[in-house]
Amino acid sequence: MERTFAFLGPRGTNTEEAARLIFRGESDVFRPYRTIPDCLEAASEGKVDYAVVPWENSLEGSVNLTLDWIIHKIDLPILSELIIPISHQLSCAKREYPLALPDVTKVLSHPQAVAQCHGFLRDHLSHAEIEYVSSTAEAARLVSEHTEEPWVAISAMQAVHTYPVTLLKENIEDAENNFTRFIVLGEKPLVLPEADAHKTTILVTLPSDFPGALHQVLSAFSWRRLNLSRIESRPTKTGLGNYHFVIDIEHKMDDVLLPGAFAEMEALGCQVRFLGTYPVFIKKRNGVELSLRS
Repeated sequence: MERTFAFLGPRGTNTEEAARLIFRGESDVFRPYRTIPDCLEAASEGKVDYAVVPWENSLEGSVNLTLDWIIHKIDLPILSELIIPISHQLSCAKREYPLALPDVTKVLSHPQAVAQCHGFLRDHLSHAEIEYVSSTAEAARLVSEHTEEPWVAISAMQAVHTYPVTLLKENIEDAENNFTRFIVLGEKPLVLPEADAHKTTILVTLPSDFPGALHQVLSAFSWRRLNLSRIESRPTKTGLGNYHFVIDIEHKMDDVLLPGAFAEMEALGCQVRFLGTYPVFIKKRNGVELSLRS
């Protein structure tokens, strides 16, 4: 049975690599989309079965565009989380003579990738203009098409192999411990390998007239000994100082603990929106096989 996956394109992005980690069926089809909202809308409108989008980076934090679209624009459950190591490569269009870094006039990449390579850019390319594009693979594609321009792209290695570019510098990210979480969303059930770890993600909106509500929300998890791996605020867009809270719980949805915690929060006047309960997979940096979080 054919399964279709939208990913942030074009071909050669880290998002595509994440999608192909565990979705390897002969009938799996991967379709690149230009932006994160395009991926999410494609899945929401039934143009594809699932969307694979970046969720959080270990150096730069959450991908706010993904968060805001999930909160405000679509209603799709999270079905899986994929964590992969991220390395960034510097490349230029294929040319007769190698491009020297002092001659570079423009660096193209996604804002997250630029931020993750800030130290390298400051040390070696502070003279060059930075141009943000929709993805790292799009940066490599654009650079490859402008063969006469002294431009460089920051992209994943798969983009270097996908487009006619020359690799100038490898692994230019500022820290080795650079991982990105990707999530898979969709309406249809998804058959996945067994995983050793699971998470549940919810969206909590506090009552405006209940002092100390956030403290009591956290207490609902604390006394049940439920570990929270992330709690993050995002504006409700209804007024200054009004926030939603995205909460990741390191526990699979059950019949007692989590429903009890949700009921306790709702008794406080909070709105609780269930975003998904899902398995977590992680790929080791120096391994080629998919590894489960221990």
